[in-house]
Amino acid sequence: MKRIPSLDGLRAISVSLVLLAHLVRAGRTPDFMKAYAGSGVRMFFVISGYLITSILLNEQFRTSTINLREFYIRRAYRILPAAGVFMLFALVVYWHELRWFDVGAMLLYLVNFDTVRPWMVAHLWSLGVEEQFYFLWPSALRKFYQHKVAILLAVIAIAPIFSAICYHFKVPGGGYGMFPAVADNLAIGCLLAIFSPSIPKINPWFALTMLAAVVLIPFYPANTPPRTLLQLFVLWPIMNCSMAGLLLHVVQTPYRFLNIAPVVWLGRVSYSLYLWQEPFFYAPPGQPAYKLLVGVGLACLSYYLVERPVLTLREMRKKSLPLQAGETASV
Repeated sequence: MKRIPSLDGLRAISVSLVLLAHLVRAGRTPDFMKAYAGSGVRMFFVISGYLITSILLNEQFRTSTINLREFYIRRAYRILPAAGVFMLFALVVYWHELRWFDVGAMLLYLVNFDTVRPWMVAHLWSLGVEEQFYFLWPSALRKFYQHKVAILLAVIAIAPIFSAICYHFKVPGGGYGMFPAVADNLAIGCLLAIFSPSIPKINPWFALTMLAAVVLIPFYPANTPPRTLLQLFVLWPIMNCSMAGLLLHVVQTPYRFLNIAPVVWLGRVSYSLYLWQEPFFYAPPGQPAYKLLVGVGLACLSYYLVERPVLTLREMRKKSLPLQAGETASV
């Protein structure tokens, strides 16, 4: 697939929200930015659901099937090398703070189910969610292709119920981060990929309304059981749908600021930047400012020395494969 306009720009905004929110702990950004850490990750999930499903639907259209083996190989090239380098760093530098089950959860991409995960690897919960999504959705889409919409709607319906049950049993954070609690973020992106070809161009004023929802909803004070239920069953779904709507809007109408070179670059390094930001941006208060530059520098090294070379190898491998049934050399 060709690169989709504005997606790198949205990734840039998403990772920037996470970074600015994490810098609150170090006293370098205003307190209100804390509310947007979750928003940045939610946007990543919506983008992931949209992009992965678009790729899978494209393959299904071209070849009448989904090659799971090739899908997992492509994802392994994309995700594992850069993550593996960071995990090695964490094991070496923080070995005295990591318990055996923290290490196991990290290596098996199950950090999102480790409710007492150490701060320096806590951000890997989102990688766990992504890996679980990669494991489940392509197989489900291939086997139950005709029922894909029903499956996604069921996931969206179950997510707030799961969170409400977690809150009832006093699971920390209402189980936020566990796959069933956040799968609706991914599912709304998947639905967008399915229906986007038939959705008319979104009016800018409607897009502005959705943007207002994304900006304001994180500040809702869910500090009582009724308010929490309203957040889970009404406000979060509105926010997820608004994010999906904004994604479609900027793809339909690519804004220049989302597609200029510096923003696109930030979006392309966002994965490595997200991996390396936790020890340097979310570190304990009082750390020297130069550590922020160290974090950015390590992220750039990860991108240029690990991510890009590995992705080049992936493209070389792809070109060497024989064409599948239904494909042409121009695809």
